[in-house]
Amino acid sequence: MGRFVYAMQVSLDLRIEQVPGDNGAGEWLRVDEELHRAANELTRALALMVHGRVYYEVMEEYWPRAHEDTSLPDVMREYGEIWTAKPKVLVSRTRRDAGHNTRVIGGDDAIEQLAALRAGTDGGISVGGATLATQLLRAGLLDELLLFTHPAVLGFGRPLFDDYDVPIELDLIEQRSFSQGVTMHRYAVQDVKEASSC
Repeated sequence: MGRFVYAMQVSLDLRIEQVPGDNGAGEWLRVDEELHRAANELTRALALMVHGRVYYEVMEEYWPRAHEDTSLPDVMREYGEIWTAKPKVLVSRTRRDAGHNTRVIGGDDAIEQLAALRAGTDGGISVGGATLATQLLRAGLLDELLLFTHPAVLGFGRPLFDDYDVPIELDLIEQRSFSQGVTMHRYAVQDVKEASSC
C-alpha cells in the first residue's frame, strides 16, 4: 500500500501563500541549493505524484521547460527533469487531459479513485495542493505531512489546510535542519485508514 504524503513549504504560522496567486514564490521563502537538493532527492524517491488542478497548473507552467533553461542553476534544471518524468495524477473536475506523464481523474468519486490508487501503489505518493490534501485528510487517507518550515510569520494568507477545524494527532518520525533557519519535520498522521477499510 502506498502512502499519501502532503509535502509543503510553510511559514511558522502554517501559511503556504501570503498573497493569493504567489504560487509558492513568496519572498519569505528561503530555498537555497541545499534545500533544493533535498527536495530533488525526495521527489526522485516517490512512486507517484498527485496534484490538484491549481497546484498542477503552477508546476506545469514552469518545470517542463526548466531543464532546458541554461540560466537556471543545475539543481533547478534537475528538478525540472524529475518532475516532468515522474508519473503524475491530476485531480480535476474541469480538465480532461494533461501532458508530462500525467493522467487525469475527476468526478464525484475522485476520493474513491485515490483510495484505490493508494491501495495499488508501493511507495510514497506526494500530494500537491491544500484543497486536495484537505479532502484526503477528511477521508482518513492522508498518511504523512512533510513540512519545510521557514523562519517567517506571515499573519495572513492561505493556510496549510482549507477549513479543517478538527484536531489532527501527529507523530514526529523525522526532523532535519537546513541552512538559513529552515527545518524539515515529517509527521505520521494518526488514525489513518488502511486500504481494506477505504
